[in-house]
Amino acid sequence: MPAPKLRLSAPHRAAMERNPWFTSMPRAQRDALVGAAEVIHLRRGAMVFRQGDPVHAAGGGFYGLAAGTIKISSLRQDGREAILAVLEPGNWFGEITLIDGSPRTHDATALESLDLLVVPREAFAQQMRDVVFANAIAAMLAARVRMLYGLTEDATLRSLRARVAHRLLVLARGDATQSVHLRRTLKLPQEALAMMLGVTRQTLSKELNALARDAVISLGYGRIDLLSVDALHALVGSG
Repeated sequence: MPAPKLRLSAPHRAAMERNPWFTSMPRAQRDALVGAAEVIHLRRGAMVFRQGDPVHAAGGGFYGLAAGTIKISSLRQDGREAILAVLEPGNWFGEITLIDGSPRTHDATALESLDLLVVPREAFAQQMRDVVFANAIAAMLAARVRMLYGLTEDATLRSLRARVAHRLLVLARGDATQSVHLRRTLKLPQEALAMMLGVTRQTLSKELNALARDAVISLGYGRIDLLSVDALHALVGSG
């Protein structure tokens, strides 16, 4: 059964307008992109797309998240999962496959019920003929490459505690969103953070408890409060 189609509401539009990438474009390009999209609703646990899906898969396109959260992840054959990012409302994603024509690189799964803007492949190609929009997509890809370089640096050069501190700071700015506004409370289970870092839940717990003892963070059920952002930055800088 196809996902139900919705109308773009004022709260949906407001969520999109809070995203730094989207608001970096002139109004004409923003309106054209939203105007090319249809809005659908997906239930919690639904797959937006799966790793390996071809570019021409039914329902495929360029996606804008208007409500809900999505995890971008990869699942190994032995069942181990790596969470690469958690997308919040306002984020756009799925452009890589539309640009290079290769299959989807990762899974995109609804962590809660979603309202999703879907720009069909043909409409995305039409938008890419606009040099302003094409430059905006290039800037999006550049930001993703920077983030990947940062993750690679974490994995190869930094201690685990510095990696934890860096990821907390990234999450404080909305992970993929990287908002200019930093929030002090992160609402996510420690299991999800462990999957982002590629460590066991027990290993992560030791690091978080050490940070809590040093009054850098405090831990609650399903949440982490950042008590000293300066201390987290210092940990990242020290490696």
